[in-house]
Amino acid sequence: MRVLHLDHTSVPGGAEFALLRMLQSEPRWAAVLQLAPSERRGDAGVYEALPSRVPRRIAGFRQPAGASTGGRLAALAVGSRVLAQAAVVRCSRAFRGADLVDANTARSAAYGALAVRGTRRAFVVHLRDLVEPEALGRAGHALMMRVVLPRADGVIANSHATLESARPHVRAGAIAEVIPSASGLRVRPPPSGATNAALGPVRTVGMVARIDPWKGQAMLLEAFASAFSGGDTRLQFAGAAPFGHEGFAESLRRRAGELGVADRLDLLGHVADVDALLAGWDVAVQASTRPEPLGQNVLQYLAAGRAVIAADEGGPAEWIDDGVNGLLVPPRDVEALAAALTRLDADPHLRGRLGAAAASTPGLLDDAAVTRAHEEFYGRVLASVAARRSVSPG
Repeated sequence: MRVLHLDHTSVPGGAEFALLRMLQSEPRWAAVLQLAPSERRGDAGVYEALPSRVPRRIAGFRQPAGASTGGRLAALAVGSRVLAQAAVVRCSRAFRGADLVDANTARSAAYGALAVRGTRRAFVVHLRDLVEPEALGRAGHALMMRVVLPRADGVIANSHATLESARPHVRAGAIAEVIPSASGLRVRPPPSGATNAALGPVRTVGMVARIDPWKGQAMLLEAFASAFSGGDTRLQFAGAAPFGHEGFAESLRRRAGELGVADRLDLLGHVADVDALLAGWDVAVQASTRPEPLGQNVLQYLAAGRAVIAADEGGPAEWIDDGVNGLLVPPRDVEALAAALTRLDADPHLRGRLGAAAASTPGLLDDAAVTRAHEEFYGRVLASVAARRSVSPG
């Protein structure tokens, strides 16, 4: 089985790390990765860590990262870049040799769907964002509804919430399945005595997420300052600031100063060893201000056996049973988030119990298991496409 993986960017992000982790897990298919160019020609960004056995091709036209916003002119600009990149992909040797084309992101799915049109290549799209204008931008949402999903032979969604947002637009006969993204999990049994391991007050609260206004760092900062107005409890944000959000990182520092917690805030940037980082946290938080399609950070928190607080919507709510393996709070509610932090600070035995149950959450998969699930899915898609063609050769 020969699979051509498409990605429109090499900027570090959840989708890029998910694909990288899968391709590092020794898949049994012959994989080739084709990227659109970055701002620095030849720069492979996060994919510099790709194994040598996976050929990497960088060709075509730069595709701006992030959701596509703006008016008609912006939509035309997006469309022209998508069309040009589709032509580049279709003319590539990797495309001609592929049995299946797998698009890792919404933008790469747009030009991938155009590239496969009129060919015999099976086409699979990863849905890592909710199929909504707020997540994809107006132009991206239109392309997903009208171009991508009507052509896809297979759809892999990172959560049930993501899949349900796409259902009305998925082509009849397409195979659709929820497979969590490869999140670097080390699935292991909780240590004995875990329910008593969190005795004492909360020392460190943290969030793993790129620095981006909608990821909720500002809301967590406000809640933290309310819950821990005194003492030496620290707040740590782990994540880079891509897509031009360096200014937002500075605004967090300024606001921490205004709240009197600047000396207890750590902006760590990208952290490679997430496991080691989480081992030092007492409470791990997801507080995105719009529904997360999956919330890879929540899976990482659970697998690490942390006491987790998450917004009660989207993908994270599928993984957390409130009061059993974590706490769910109303989304976009600073007071509720502060109250949850205060509750966990006052009840270390609750933190220990939640952490032990978190590590035992059903369905957590390490990267090798995620890779095997993809292999089985690709096989079903190819078999379905072959069966359909045998009935209708044209």
